[in-house]
Amino acid sequence: MSTVTTETEATSVVDGEAVHLRWIMPEGFFELPMDVESIEELADGLIELAREVMPGAPPDMQYQWAALCAGNYDTFIEAGVQYAGFVITEVDGTRCTATVHVSLLDVPEEARFNPVHATIGALTALDQGEVAEIGLPCGRAVSWIGTRQAAIDAALMPSGHDEPFWTSFIQVQVPLPNGTTVVLEMVTPTQEGWEVFSAMFAGILKSLCFFDDAGNPLGPAA
Repeated sequence: MSTVTTETEATSVVDGEAVHLRWIMPEGFFELPMDVESIEELADGLIELAREVMPGAPPDMQYQWAALCAGNYDTFIEAGVQYAGFVITEVDGTRCTATVHVSLLDVPEEARFNPVHATIGALTALDQGEVAEIGLPCGRAVSWIGTRQAAIDAALMPSGHDEPFWTSFIQVQVPLPNGTTVVLEMVTPTQEGWEVFSAMFAGILKSLCFFDDAGNPLGPAA
């Protein structure tokens, strides 16, 4: 994969206190349109993306793919997703794909004294993967590595039924100085690409940094 990168950013605002986040995405990611103001603008953006992702596909297939992506946006809104992108590459002759989401979530009042400890407790209680505290250049964080079941939409399957499949994921939660948490997650259904995508995701995490409105770097939140 290329080493050319793209700087991406988001902003968390709580009670007038803003924290600006910046991180670097590797080249090759297709970014879903997130900063849209209408359904029409979203549709246009997704169709344009479909043409970029599948330039040789018939228009009907491109529109179907765009509609499938549009169906995820209610979930994105509920989860506070600020960035969503995916990459397609070849690893040892196998076509592999991974998605990366970046979300912003409020920290419960009772967890703000020690958000890292509280997050470890909450994720460990789910008993669905390996949970650990890690150190990033931007501060303390919690990593969660595991597998989960997903499904291919019935509209895309010859059987007419949803088809389940397993995905592997790495999720990292980083407390912010204003009482929110940034959640970064990498998911892949192709185990052959796990090492490549894990290394890629580690680079994204190391690039994460926080700034105030004046552009001054902010220290760790916890």
